[in-house]
Amino acid sequence: MSTKQNNNEEEVDLGSLFLIIGKGFSNLFNFIGNFFQGIFHAVIKSLVFLKKNLRSIAIATFIGGVLGLVIEFNKTDLFEAELLLEPNFKSTRQLYNNVNYYNDLVKQKDTASLQKIFNLDQTVAASLKKFEIAPIPTDSDIINSYNSLILSVDTLTIKSYDYKDFKASFTEYDYKFHKVTVTAEKNDVFDKLGDVIISSVVNNNYLNRIKTISNKSLNRTDSLYRQNLIQVDTLRNVYMKVMIEESKKQTSGTSIDLGGQKSKTKEIDLFETNRKINQDLEKIGMRKSTKYEVINVLSNFQRIGTEVKGVTKNYVFLLGALGAGLMILCLLLRQLNTYLENYK
Repeated sequence: MSTKQNNNEEEVDLGSLFLIIGKGFSNLFNFIGNFFQGIFHAVIKSLVFLKKNLRSIAIATFIGGVLGLVIEFNKTDLFEAELLLEPNFKSTRQLYNNVNYYNDLVKQKDTASLQKIFNLDQTVAASLKKFEIAPIPTDSDIINSYNSLILSVDTLTIKSYDYKDFKASFTEYDYKFHKVTVTAEKNDVFDKLGDVIISSVVNNNYLNRIKTISNKSLNRTDSLYRQNLIQVDTLRNVYMKVMIEESKKQTSGTSIDLGGQKSKTKEIDLFETNRKINQDLEKIGMRKSTKYEVINVLSNFQRIGTEVKGVTKNYVFLLGALGAGLMILCLLLRQLNTYLENYK
């Protein structure tokens, strides 16, 4: 009797469980269906709105396009050129400050200061329209910086500071390469700007002091490794001579290695040491090539600038899109006003 009652209770529990699961799936499918139905309804309402007000939107787009055409026809052609740099010794912030300062002078139309800084004629200085600087972002820069951090701190510290936190704190100044873009009304003024932009950072006494100390340290390390390499080569030669002399003293016969293994010889150790020193010398050479200057120039300004073109910089497109956007906004506000007046 008791067993039969327990079976009935288990059947009731299983039935309730299946009922709950069924309701859960039903609610899930209803939610998905309502979601897509809502998207479809919103798309249809948008199409109805555009169809109903197509004429007004087209007129606003046409008026904006005409105004843009007038401005495009009367505007002065602009040219731009790029300067690619690799700052060293944490000089990036100084570079950004200087470039932003030049751009502020352009905004203030301080032609006299620009003329003095870049040693330009007044007309050439007045033709400068914009200075911009931005990093060339790559994930490898973040990964390499994080790897350097891991190697420089203890394990407990790095456990409390994961890669996501490090990436979030990575700023534009921390990237390796940076691009300076100058826009001007003349296409032949850019080759006179690069040296001034670079020298404004290079002439910093603090950065020059760090560069000098760094180069001396690299040269000293390079010289030490080369001396070690000579010593290793000398030891190898001595060891080879000793081996030759010992082989002459040995009597002829057969040597059997009962252990089946050969011991590691001093010659192999010396060869491995030689290889490591050469690798270290190669790394030092790479560091000397990249750290020799405060700023490395990867690509200087081209002599003739490139004309600024593109749909996103065309006033016909920009003002046409602006006219359409403003008209749609006005129509939506009018509908909202009607809805509020009729709301109960």
